[in-house]
Amino acid sequence: MTEAREVLDGRAKRGSPPSLGRVWELTYWGRPAMLKKHFEQVWNQLRSKRPQMRNYLERVRIEGLRGIKDLQVVFQYPVSVLAGPNASGKTTVLFALACAYRKQGDFSGRYPSEVFPGLRRQKAEDVQDRLGTVALDFTMIENGNSIAMRWRHDKKWNRSFFGRKNARQPVRQVYLRTMANLTNPSEVQRFLQMGRRALKDDKVPAELLVFAHRILQFRYSAIRVLTCDAQEHDLLFAIREEPGNLCYSEFQMSAGERAVLRLSRDISRLRDALVLIDELEAGLHPFTQQQLMLELQRLALRNDLQIIVTTHSPAVLESVPPEARIFLERTGETVVVKPVLRDVIQRALYGCPLDRLLVLCEDEVAEAIIQGVLDVLGPRLDLTGSNIEIGRDTGESEFPGHGFALFGQLDNLVVVLDGDARSSENAVRQAAGPRSGSINLLFLPGDQSPEAWLWDCLRHRTAHYAGVFKMDPQTLASMLDLHEGLFAGATDSKRNIAKHRLDALAEDIRWEVPSIARFVGQHEALVSDGALVEFCDQLHDMIERWRSG
Repeated sequence: MTEAREVLDGRAKRGSPPSLGRVWELTYWGRPAMLKKHFEQVWNQLRSKRPQMRNYLERVRIEGLRGIKDLQVVFQYPVSVLAGPNASGKTTVLFALACAYRKQGDFSGRYPSEVFPGLRRQKAEDVQDRLGTVALDFTMIENGNSIAMRWRHDKKWNRSFFGRKNARQPVRQVYLRTMANLTNPSEVQRFLQMGRRALKDDKVPAELLVFAHRILQFRYSAIRVLTCDAQEHDLLFAIREEPGNLCYSEFQMSAGERAVLRLSRDISRLRDALVLIDELEAGLHPFTQQQLMLELQRLALRNDLQIIVTTHSPAVLESVPPEARIFLERTGETVVVKPVLRDVIQRALYGCPLDRLLVLCEDEVAEAIIQGVLDVLGPRLDLTGSNIEIGRDTGESEFPGHGFALFGQLDNLVVVLDGDARSSENAVRQAAGPRSGSINLLFLPGDQSPEAWLWDCLRHRTAHYAGVFKMDPQTLASMLDLHEGLFAGATDSKRNIAKHRLDALAEDIRWEVPSIARFVGQHEALVSDGALVEFCDQLHDMIERWRSG
């Protein structure tokens, strides 16, 4: 990090200035590496703390609200992220959660009508919001005890407690804000327009400064809060250490700076509260988003907070462990929770996957066999054609020579060698260097060329494949015998003999060799005793690991 600072400050003292690539490596790749370590540490700490939390919202079920027919969301980790495309129900879920608790000191409770207001017009019934039968079910831990509560709306909202006598809605601090509002200076403008009265000047607590310093690149010597006794609004005023004790109000702050300072001021003092934040990423750089998520999790650990946020940002989603990532998607007439897989997320947020898994094989016959296997795996894994790309025309001897060009992208690469290339495994792994243990390497079945393996499959299941070729089994068996006899005395290599023999058979039955290979690949991956079942399972596991990021 010292070297990185010297590069940034222009203080490199020896030799020529580092290249742009080197600067990028120092200033960018180092920071996420450190962040990852900090994330893993706080994830493990919060996982351990979760069973000890005496107040915790475990589950919500929403029926009949804002296009959600029936949706259940479970919160397994103290800091959860709701992600998904527009109109997928993220904000609806977040606002529903605010109805789980009663406000402190307010025995009327927090009614859903407060967070789900509607238009009502007495003389224009055709132009008004209509709310039918709605149910909001909550399961939560209150003072160590598991309880359940339901809000139900027919003509009006009513609470029930599933038969518990003398039950009351639990009390808990709930903070509900949107980051978009926090970046809007109109809140403060309203305050200033109400009059130029004497303002009360207070310093913010030290924990706010620490929180802000860890997220923002600035260093503040002080942050002050200006308030007016007659109003509820306040104004933040910052004094920065550099350059020259710069002083400015939040009118002069960037949207991201103001959002972080406002948010940290509000929640750094909360204890044992439920914090709900909509659109967390608004106005923030992706790295700042991750730093903010790290500090929110540290705050949750210290102050017994449960935090739930919504986002469109993969950076925010990846800042919590897998069990805390909740991905919503609208399907037909309702909203469902989808697996949090990289291609699913990217398809939903960007319209197509940004990352592709590259399967690299030796030739078009191997490609066709692999494509047949993917025809089987596709429906199982909800894959699309844009998820996986198959590359070929690379012989076994050429793989080690690819070196860094391929193996620098091991996370997105599966190498498939022919069955007769198993002796090349060590050379391929050595080419991957220090990451040799991470290479995804598979072999097609058997210890022979793909053409020879296909021939054996046709021999083993002659009756089945004859039906595919629209001929009787005896005719296909006779053709196999004929071509085996024709090539029995050939002096070429075994690989070339198998290739030419399959070419001749394909011409006789009027099929293309890749078409034969693809169909055999499909069938052998499907049948329980198929030669490709093990290969299919291995490729399935590699795809799942890639999708989970």
